[in-house]
Amino acid sequence: MIKLMIISSLVLLISITSSKVLYKFGVPILLIFIGLGMIFGSDGIVGIYFSDYELTKEISSIALVIIMFYGGFGTNWSMAKPSALQSILMSTLGVIITATLTGLFSHIVLKITLLEGLLIGAVVASTDSASVFAILRSQKLMDNKGISTLFPMVIKQVVFGLLVGTLLAKCTIFFIRSLKFEIKGFYPIFILAIAILSYSLSESLGGNGYLSVYMSGIIIGNSSHLPYKKSLFQFFDCISWIMQIVLFFMLGLLSFPSKFINIIGISVSISIFMILVARPVATFITLHPFKYSIKEKLFISWVGLRGAASIVFAIYATTYGVNMTYDIFHIVFFVALFSVSIQGTLLPKFAKKLDLVDNNTLVLKTFNDYASDIDRQLIEVNITSDSKLVNKSIEDADISEDILILMIKRRGKTIVPKGVTIIEDGDVLVITGDNLDHISF
Repeated sequence: MIKLMIISSLVLLISITSSKVLYKFGVPILLIFIGLGMIFGSDGIVGIYFSDYELTKEISSIALVIIMFYGGFGTNWSMAKPSALQSILMSTLGVIITATLTGLFSHIVLKITLLEGLLIGAVVASTDSASVFAILRSQKLMDNKGISTLFPMVIKQVVFGLLVGTLLAKCTIFFIRSLKFEIKGFYPIFILAIAILSYSLSESLGGNGYLSVYMSGIIIGNSSHLPYKKSLFQFFDCISWIMQIVLFFMLGLLSFPSKFINIIGISVSISIFMILVARPVATFITLHPFKYSIKEKLFISWVGLRGAASIVFAIYATTYGVNMTYDIFHIVFFVALFSVSIQGTLLPKFAKKLDLVDNNTLVLKTFNDYASDIDRQLIEVNITSDSKLVNKSIEDADISEDILILMIKRRGKTIVPKGVTIIEDGDVLVITGDNLDHISF
């Protein structure tokens, strides 16, 4: 146990410190964490033998649940809403087209069996495990009903995923607004439990757990008057990063680079085909009804990076018990590495080449943590003798975390507020925050 604790702490410390240095040189963080796992793994310098696909699958599922919830929780829906329809189409129709083209390419050009080719296409193109499982099931059935059940299965996963996520999120918001926990730290624990429940309940009912948890994250994260919202965001930001480090490190640890020699030709061929053909074709077809320029469509097709989710789905395929000719895990693993290395590294240059960099627009406005600090109103509050804040320090004044005191004007002087600063009669507080029209001091 002590040895495991030492290794775990070293991995976290090395991951954080190395990312600080390497990120400045344009190395994607995913590569840093996965690369570190490969160094610690069986073929690496440290030489820790690890080949437990089942354990990795279970830990990866938990990590993805938290990462997906945080992704929804941190999304500013008001900013993302105008592109919602396009996003949904890209994640459904776009994925189907990409997966189909990739599967046919693998079968026709690379001479992989049709079902295995479609499985590879579904794994590397899909953000939905339903398509992966449908193909896996079709290989186990003796009749030809496997493919015919794909569409109803996807519909069921989407419907149940959305329903479970929405209902749980609505109930959560009502509950935490109605009841006040005595301990502040209970709020993030409660919502974390809801995220896990959203995934597990949806999966048990035949829905898509990842869609459910993402939907619940969007609804909860964008609800007004959410207690301690800033603290909640900081909590999930921290735990999400821990999960990403654990996820990427374990995926790297599970890989055997010595096996790349057997699949490098197939993997590179699939990667290049997806980047140059499958993804652009899917993007141009899907976004044809919308007013996007050719440059914008090219950029959208370029940012379709393969990542941890694809590798996790490959682990699901590996542990499903289907006899496969090819090492799908290492094929997908290498495709993801190739995608992140090439597309991820060249992404800023590609955007500049297409002249799509807008220096006047802050992309972080898409996320709740930054959107709450942008374009806020500033108001001044006069503190009188009957104010509930008089003679209290800022830290003891029970001021909502949604309110930020920027400065205090006192008898012609400007005071930079601190937690121990005492609020006095006659002070003028310069504040900013959300829903200031309903604030009473």
